[in-house]
Amino acid sequence: MPHSIAEIADAIGAQAVGDTTLTIARAAEPATAGPDDLALAMSPKYAESLPEGAARAAMLWPDADWQAMGLKAAILPNRPRFAMSGMTRMLDAGQGFQPGIHPSAVVDPAAKLGRDISVGPLAVISAGAVIGDNAVIGPHCFIGVDVTLGADAYLREHVSIGARVTIGDRVIIQSGARIGGDGFSFVTAEPSTVESARKTLGDQGEAKAQPWIRIHSLGSVTLGDDVEIGMGCTIDCGTIRDTKIGNNTKLDNQVHMGHNVTIGENCLICGQVGIAGSAVIGNNVVMAGQCGVNDNIFVGDGVIAGGGTKLMSNVPAGRTMLGYPATQMDKQVDMYKAIRRLPRLLRDVADLRKAVFKPGDDD
Repeated sequence: MPHSIAEIADAIGAQAVGDTTLTIARAAEPATAGPDDLALAMSPKYAESLPEGAARAAMLWPDADWQAMGLKAAILPNRPRFAMSGMTRMLDAGQGFQPGIHPSAVVDPAAKLGRDISVGPLAVISAGAVIGDNAVIGPHCFIGVDVTLGADAYLREHVSIGARVTIGDRVIIQSGARIGGDGFSFVTAEPSTVESARKTLGDQGEAKAQPWIRIHSLGSVTLGDDVEIGMGCTIDCGTIRDTKIGNNTKLDNQVHMGHNVTIGENCLICGQVGIAGSAVIGNNVVMAGQCGVNDNIFVGDGVIAGGGTKLMSNVPAGRTMLGYPATQMDKQVDMYKAIRRLPRLLRDVADLRKAVFKPGDDD
């Protein structure tokens, strides 16, 4: 649905200049933008490619000389990237999920459904489930026994929610996420080689073979309000208590959370992060792609972990970490620089040896 420049600017609290009645149908990159597109040229670097396209309007930066760029209208937000949030929300056409319950959906009579919900084709809602108002449950979703799904929750296709999971309001769960599977928790009748290795950090030699016996998951999973779960994420149930994610925390694609993990509020957990069982993550933590977190440790509030970081022990609040095993980022960078200098250092040492020692001298 087309929107005028004035409508978009009002919605995001930004200044609009030029012909603000001009309407646009979609957003586009500057080089490919057509006459009906809003070009996103939010820095001078991106604005350089505006002449390659045919945009009449653009979202720029404060004090940008939009007229010199040949534009008929412009939006000048104070914080352009933040303005993208409101602008993309306006222009998002959605997935086309229709209101109502599709005839092929299977809804148990003992489930309680809120008002104005959407349940897609071949979705399953089990007995005792409570679905909040305005919730969207996409095609092929499975909602287990006694699940609670909050108001305005939005589940894309092929999402699986296990029994007794509690999900807050306005939660978004992307395609293929699996929430509420059993935890990976096994034990042996006598102390295992793994237990011994933890204590000694040494080789175990020959050891008695023992079968691994399952510890069942009696807990479930609790997600707070405004949580987002990316595609292909897997979140295990707790063993006794629930695995928990706090309000407004966002998980990228293919994140795995083990049993009993607790994540606080306002965290960003990026793609392919793995968090082992019973780890406790504080508030406002950011973990870049492919980070790993050891079991039974805590990560304090405000910690930032760079890509590929492996957190093997407790991390105090406010630290910025990098590497494997993780150290403070500035120290890790210094160590990396030192390693890169090693070949030159070894050559210099060899030259010094040649200068100091005569042939045949005892080293």
